[in-house]
Amino acid sequence: MSAYYTPEEQAILLRIAREALEAATRGEKPALPDLQKLPEALREPRACFVTLHTSTGALRGCTGVLTARQPLAHEVSYTTIQTAFYDPRFPPVQAREVPGLVIEISVLTPPEELTFQTPEEIPRLLHPLEDGVILVVGNRRATFLPQVWERVSDPVEFLDMLCQKMGLLPGCWRQPDVQVYIYHAIVMEEEKRPHAAER
Repeated sequence: MSAYYTPEEQAILLRIAREALEAATRGEKPALPDLQKLPEALREPRACFVTLHTSTGALRGCTGVLTARQPLAHEVSYTTIQTAFYDPRFPPVQAREVPGLVIEISVLTPPEELTFQTPEEIPRLLHPLEDGVILVVGNRRATFLPQVWERVSDPVEFLDMLCQKMGLLPGCWRQPDVQVYIYHAIVMEEEKRPHAAER
């Protein structure tokens, strides 16, 4: 699996996402990229998240998958559409918004289970700005990408927010049956589009 992507490969992935976003919001079915014409790294099965921001930096949607299931180029196209239309926190993206949106792609490494003796050890085992975290409590789970550390630097607060994200009370990560997985992300983002005013 690729540990990094060249500037050309990143540009290809961002273009795939942009074309999918534009086509879908026009009511068209985006064409999947031809794998035979792509670099090998983009044909590998990889998990990814796609995040949309407005020109002012506000979140406009973020969805993805934690387990690789199809070639990365296809996953980026599919996930871009999922983010635009099916993030339950936001209304579907409208075509008029698209010029002002900035696309960010996070390609994930396979999750690895964190080993600890008691849940109280978890905060000190996490690496802020590096680790994406998956928290599993019973039949519920939630994740934060590594980028979330930029606004929540305290591991305890980070874990408490994950509990709330999955609909549980802060501190749910202290339960004895908790499971924690970590992963890393290779992040690529379009240049900001300040000329495109958000409407």
